Amino acid sequence: MGGRGAVACAGRQEGGTTLLDLKKIKDLVRLMVDNDLAEISLRDGAEEVNLKRRGLGEPAVQVVSAAPAEAASSAAGDEPTASADAANDGLIPICSPMVGTFYAAQSPEAPPFIQVGTQVGPDTVVCILEAMKVFNEIKAEVSGVVEKVLAQNEDAVEYGQELFLVRPAG
Repeated sequence: MGGRGAVACAGRQEGGTTLLDLKKIKDLVRLMVDNDLAEISLRDGAEEVNLKRRGLGEPAVQVVSAAPAEAASSAAGDEPTASADAANDGLIPICSPMVGTFYAAQSPEAPPFIQVGTQVGPDTVVCILEAMKVFNEIKAEVSGVVEKVLAQNEDAVEYGQELFLVRPAG
């Protein structure tokens, strides 16, 4: 999720297969388990998928990156409307780095990691995404104040979907 300067999240490419297809990611995880691999990295053009299996005492990590947001959104043909731009002017999105289930808190009894008005920094955990029974802590990667929470607890989210909008610090 590097390159957080762009306001739009990278979208899914329409019409073609990509490394980011859920079925392909599941196949890669199965390959890792079957062959007792700790890590796998693949690159196909501008897309890159890095998967790491959790070891004892280690947090789960799954990092997915794609082409710059401008190229991906024009390729998909989903240009934001002028009114949406005006309402979110200056806000930085925190986007889902994977397909999965969104959890706002560590457990059903725990308070949410963040809410509107929460001050966040690059290392602030903002939510958990579950993908194929692996729970991944998602960090803000930006500094500022949370202005909008766009996902609900237990929502199914897509790669590149905006989860939060943050007013940058400074």
